Amino acid sequence: MSTTANLTCILCPMSCNLELVLDGNRVVQVSGNSCKLGPAYAEKEFINPTRVLTTTVKIEGARVSRLPVKTDGEIPKSILFDCMRELSEVKMKAPVKNGEIILKNVAGTGVNVVATRSLT
Repeated sequence: MSTTANLTCILCPMSCNLELVLDGNRVVQVSGNSCKLGPAYAEKEFINPTRVLTTTVKIEGARVSRLPVKTDGEIPKSILFDCMRELSEVKMKAPVKNGEIILKNVAGTGVNVVATRSLT
């Protein structure tokens, strides 16, 4: 028995409203996309949604108290809060360079967290 689901695609500025036809945990049809990116996005978002996490961590000895960071790859959406818990314990010391690894293998994902700004 197939069911349907709706999803807004975020891969291009069109923000298409996609309609997915599902057979259990499988996407069998996607409609409503204006570009060829929609079907692949819909399947990935339905089966295993992932995100790049952007946040801040504490830093000492810099002119500001928070260092902006992001993951250097996508992580499963279901463990974003686990990653945030790990990052809440991180405290850096200046200087830090843009691109420097702040935390390796966050939440066992194989993805690193890197600085997105240099602070001295």
